[in-house]
Amino acid sequence: MVVACFVLDLCSLSPALLRDLKQCLLQLANLYAISSSPLSRNRSNCLRDRIGLCYVLKNRISSSHELKVAYVPRGNFSLRDFHHAVNSLPIDAYLPEIDVSGALRPGDVKLSNILSDQVLYSWGVKDFMRKVIVLSSRVPENIDLAMKSILMDAADKCVSVEFLLFEQSSSHLSNIQENINCFVRSLSDLDNCSFHTYIPETRIFHSLVKQWLQDLKNDTEEPLQARFTFKSNLAGSLNQIICSLSISVSPIIDGFSACQTCRCHGIPVNDAVKDKLERPSCPVTGNDLETADVIKNSVKVGDKSILFMPSFQSTMKLHQVSSLIEFNVMERTSLKSLSEGVIFGTSYIVVPSICNEIETTSEEKYQSELNCQLFQGICNTLHSMDQGLVCSSYCNVETMKETAFCCYYILLPSDNGPMLLRHLAGLEEILPMPDVNQFIESSVSEDIWRSCQACLLKIELRDYNPFLHERGLHQNLNLLVKESLQFGSIPPKRSETTSENSNQPNSPEVIVRSNCAIDTIVAEDECLHLNPMIRKEKTAASIADEWEQLVVSEVPKTFSPTSISKPKMVIVSPESNKQLDIKTSRILERLEVPKQLKTKVTSPVIASSSCSPTCMPTKKPLIPFQPNHSTDRTLSSSQLMKPSFQRLKRKHK
Repeated sequence: MVVACFVLDLCSLSPALLRDLKQCLLQLANLYAISSSPLSRNRSNCLRDRIGLCYVLKNRISSSHELKVAYVPRGNFSLRDFHHAVNSLPIDAYLPEIDVSGALRPGDVKLSNILSDQVLYSWGVKDFMRKVIVLSSRVPENIDLAMKSILMDAADKCVSVEFLLFEQSSSHLSNIQENINCFVRSLSDLDNCSFHTYIPETRIFHSLVKQWLQDLKNDTEEPLQARFTFKSNLAGSLNQIICSLSISVSPIIDGFSACQTCRCHGIPVNDAVKDKLERPSCPVTGNDLETADVIKNSVKVGDKSILFMPSFQSTMKLHQVSSLIEFNVMERTSLKSLSEGVIFGTSYIVVPSICNEIETTSEEKYQSELNCQLFQGICNTLHSMDQGLVCSSYCNVETMKETAFCCYYILLPSDNGPMLLRHLAGLEEILPMPDVNQFIESSVSEDIWRSCQACLLKIELRDYNPFLHERGLHQNLNLLVKESLQFGSIPPKRSETTSENSNQPNSPEVIVRSNCAIDTIVAEDECLHLNPMIRKEKTAASIADEWEQLVVSEVPKTFSPTSISKPKMVIVSPESNKQLDIKTSRILERLEVPKQLKTKVTSPVIASSSCSPTCMPTKKPLIPFQPNHSTDRTLSSSQLMKPSFQRLKRKHK
């Protein structure tokens, strides 16, 4: 985080160059106003002011150079005041001085006046580093001993100075390189000073704006470090490479919204008021605001910047788009030249629309078929040329809202398939590229190249299929659910009507409504411990119901999901035990025990769970694997009965 002080040498900046630099400063202020700081610890509703503006001009009367301060950072950043200061810069101060050799004379940028208690050190920004950026078209005067002492003191106060020289292709600048070399040598002993030369070109200006913005923003962090490990060695015993990860796109806002602010602090008040009679309050003090204390005509720029508008109410609102989104095809582009770094956002699969065959006429059906053929023809043609279509729209497909600024998209073809729509970054969203000169200029030896090629050829080559690359969601989530089931379940909340019906002995059946399937599963010992008599009745009824389930449905496979029906609470009377035993005996005589259930316990299919009104339904296996030595004669007789598996032989005629 830096407080940037821009110093413009108006004596050396031509009107055309000054116009471009003014646009750069305005763009910097605009991007800084809408910049969000999600990683910032500061919860203030205001944006700190960290931009200063000074300029140097020559007094035509005294013929001396003077330093003027156009904008001083004070507290909260004011986008309106900064724009006014930039637009008010003098445009008639261009007075180039040519020496005998035909080159521009070195100029005095009044650096000693800037690094003083009256200018830079008087700005109340103690928590930030300070950076002075000198913009000029002539080489400054060489640093003497007195000036070197001032710059060394500035280094102790965390102040750096950056000199930016904009070269101009003119005949009288032939000896400028010699002056540059002399000035650079005078800066060799100063670590807090740097010197750069640029050609006044549009891309250079935009790159400078993004670099300055990164110095001002709070959320600027170091690049992420990553390690890529290969299955085989790349060179020697080395099988990995270390890289840095940096973002290349910073999306901007889609528009501006109207708001109401308090006059005391200029901060937006709450838009939603619960009661119409309730008056808005100040976000800082919490005091109620009268009608005269509220500025109704304000515009919110970003998250923390406000513009106060004239008396009329602003009508800038972001509306939801309709079902039909308009895309205007602008140009074709070669996919080989398209950088992947400018593509961001969600991908949308594009297929031709097909009309409903039920309610369409023959003409509409013909138009639908023709639309599909045209789509396929465009897709195949673009794929054969390895090109895509650049489209524009005033709709953000991420938020499905209208935007005040144009959005760009790329339509990517495929081979006999659908196309893909991706969001393209605009000029304001591209961030400066990291320094790549260190590895672009380095050459790769023949041995390293062959070793890397051999390593890459060992990696399997196949088309990417998402069905072959499982991320493991279901596997990990199933383990979590399985672990959670070990803690039991929460009893379902019964309604008043359900609880009343459960207390009535004449009620034949009670349906327990639950939002979760595991609510029907409780610990078996907990239910059986309540009443031994209930345990006898429940066990007999449960065996009959479970065997009935095996008769009417197939045996579940080990990989099939467990299906749980709505639990039932059935009140079984002692007189019905005899009927249940007879019914169970008939089932056992007709049914053969599944082999897979003899050897291993699988997740049973719970068709119904029987329980008394005083306990919850229990989760039991479908088949009792070991005889239960119970004192109840009725229950013992039903368990000791063995079916006779006699298959009827078919009579062949």
